Amino acid sequence: MPADSPPGLAGEIPERGAGRQQRRAAAAQPPRAAVTSAVEVRRSARRSRTVSAYREGDRTIVLIPARMSEAEEQRWVGVMLDKLAAQESKRVIGDSDLSDRAERLSGQYLDGRARPAAVRWVTNQNTRWGSCTPAEGSIRLSHRLQGMPEYVVDYVLLHELAHLLVPGHGPRFWRLLEAYPRTERARGYLEGVVAADRLPRLPAAREE
Repeated sequence: MPADSPPGLAGEIPERGAGRQQRRAAAAQPPRAAVTSAVEVRRSARRSRTVSAYREGDRTIVLIPARMSEAEEQRWVGVMLDKLAAQESKRVIGDSDLSDRAERLSGQYLDGRARPAAVRWVTNQNTRWGSCTPAEGSIRLSHRLQGMPEYVVDYVLLHELAHLLVPGHGPRFWRLLEAYPRTERARGYLEGVVAADRLPRLPAAREE
């Protein structure tokens, strides 16, 4: 692994066709970072043949050789995003992990006011992504979420945490979710799954 590669990489992929002249030119170029949306591309003169990527909070960091063209950069960003998504889809979050995530999400977005007594996966929810029983403080997530991107699981979990504070889907409820930066992206992902597979439908978002 190259010295400039941080832990948690999606995997080193050799970038082919590197010529000696191109490598010498790259050595004279200082590293630069290009940010596009939530993807940050970091160029390094120390990299000559590998491309790698990892998550850093809400961002995806893609590491590429400094000599790479803009067209190659775009192509490799797409490749690495797909590779990361494939890796994340294989992860299964256990019940204990769900409880830890619930505590973190409540503290980060709900001032720690939502305190579930139990958070667990269930296999009998085929008409909804999640549910909660405020009187018991229990939250249940559909097993269909397992393997989906973590930001989607976090959104559904935060959605149910908000129900511990506000039972319905009125304006007060949706205001609680405004702080989560990936609400619309997660809803779009789930709506895409619904459209493709006719899985559980989401409650309608509040109207302005």
